[in-house]
Amino acid sequence: MVFLKSYLKWIILGITLFFIVSTFRNHWQAVTEIKINSQGWLFLFLALMVTLLAHIWSAIVWIGILKLFKQSCPYQWGLKIYLVTNIYKYLPGNVGHFYGRISAVSKRGVSLSVASLSVLLEPLLMAAAALFIALLSHSIGLIETTKNINILFLQCFLLMIVLLGIHPIIINGVIRFLKNIKAKKNQEIETVYLQKYPGIILIGEIIFLLLRGLGFILALMAFMTISFQQVPMIISAFSFAWLLGLVIPGAPGGLGVFEATIIALLETSSLPIGIVLTTIAIFRIISILAEIIGAGLGYLGFSYSRI
Repeated sequence: MVFLKSYLKWIILGITLFFIVSTFRNHWQAVTEIKINSQGWLFLFLALMVTLLAHIWSAIVWIGILKLFKQSCPYQWGLKIYLVTNIYKYLPGNVGHFYGRISAVSKRGVSLSVASLSVLLEPLLMAAAALFIALLSHSIGLIETTKNINILFLQCFLLMIVLLGIHPIIINGVIRFLKNIKAKKNQEIETVYLQKYPGIILIGEIIFLLLRGLGFILALMAFMTISFQQVPMIISAFSFAWLLGLVIPGAPGGLGVFEATIIALLETSSLPIGIVLTTIAIFRIISILAEIIGAGLGYLGFSYSRI
């Protein structure tokens, strides 16, 4: 099964990269004609700052998840752990950032089960936020994610499953189950339960996606003027592409899947395809650079906090 999953990941990556390269080849002349002026560089800098802010905000939301489990988590420590481990996702396996955070939280005396749940809740809530934005956008006609009613029903079903799955009754049931397993092995487990529904965390993840979308829009504005009416459509397309990059097996950070999806969604819009392709390539660089700067801030800016 693991062998098949590994091959599936590379097949998906190969297909998406082939689509991206083919699209760039077909529109290469339009891409080479694009120039960046001084105002454009300013917008790219703003895009970098907003993307960095999004990662810092995501760290704060993660700290909020820990606090939902009544865990003592200083913000300096939480910011350092999150921002530093954020770049671990580029390690083989794509789960290095999860392992790093679970290990760090466990070292603070938190039980492994609670540490794992606090870390695994984050991508679930991110997926729910992105799916919510995408479905809302589709329902009001901002973007068309699919014409297949069965796929739309599946998306709605998955959103409901996630929203129900993060309910304290379900989460606490999982904690009790793990506690019983540990008890049978004569191992102690800290009894910490989720006290309330993480609705505020879900809102925090929605804000995170809006910040990431704003960063993409600022990158796009480096090459063209964006009207206010176009903003919701771009945010919606970005959120859906980001969702697929999160849930579909592929390269770290949704590399390939995100780009292929947003190209497909924006290719039929009124945005010039050459500018779209250029923005997507530059935004990937901006995203990685923001994560590197964030890790640097984690190491240097919060070096006095205890890991």
